[in-house]
Amino acid sequence: MAARVLLRRRVAAPFMAATLVGGALIPSVAMAEAPSHDYHSKKPIYDDYETFLSPKASQTPVPSPASETIPTTSSPLEQTHKPHSPTPTDRLAVEIGKARLFLYRYATATEDAVNSTIDSAFHLEQSFTSTIASLAPARETGEQLMPGLVYVLVASMAGSIITRNRNVLLRASVPLAFGVGAGWLLIPVTMTNVSDLLWRYEKRFPAVADAHLQTRKSIQDAWRFARVHVDVGKNYVDEKVSDARDVVEGWVKKGK
Repeated sequence: MAARVLLRRRVAAPFMAATLVGGALIPSVAMAEAPSHDYHSKKPIYDDYETFLSPKASQTPVPSPASETIPTTSSPLEQTHKPHSPTPTDRLAVEIGKARLFLYRYATATEDAVNSTIDSAFHLEQSFTSTIASLAPARETGEQLMPGLVYVLVASMAGSIITRNRNVLLRASVPLAFGVGAGWLLIPVTMTNVSDLLWRYEKRFPAVADAHLQTRKSIQDAWRFARVHVDVGKNYVDEKVSDARDVVEGWVKKGK
């Protein structure tokens, strides 16, 4: 009996050792139900974790309509037409636009002023050249300006020499009268053009034009009156001379 007990102990020891070694080398899978809180306590690594949640876990408490915690959301139309204050960038852009418009208007006005000044100067030059050209006599008249103007200048100098010891009025009027008279005698076409030009300028001032007309009329009347008196005197002298000649002829005939 003692030998059997010892034999069983000797056989049981290696068998237990082999069982322990086999369990350590080849582990077996033990299926057991895990508690529900252990399964949901860890953070999921997939995006579709929420689909596997239970309806109770996915539901959130909905506040009552009378609660003050409900966020006030407006409709898309109200959000579109909701006024907002301009930002500093917007205000800066508006000021820059105003400055650019002001500079554009100022530059345009300056350019217009310069163009108008240049145009007026060009028209003035063109008018001056055309006026000077219109004073010259035509070729068919045969009038030459150069010797005629020299003669007019000489006549004016002669008048100033004659009146050098006289009063100021004579020294101013006599050379002018000599020059104008020589001009009408030597260059009549040019003097006519000059008088017409002066008359066009005088028409711009009615008072001056009326005074000129009255003066011209008085001069023409005086010239006509002088010519009439000259003709009367000439006829009187002719009559006296003819009478004296008749008397002398009669005396001569009686003496013979």
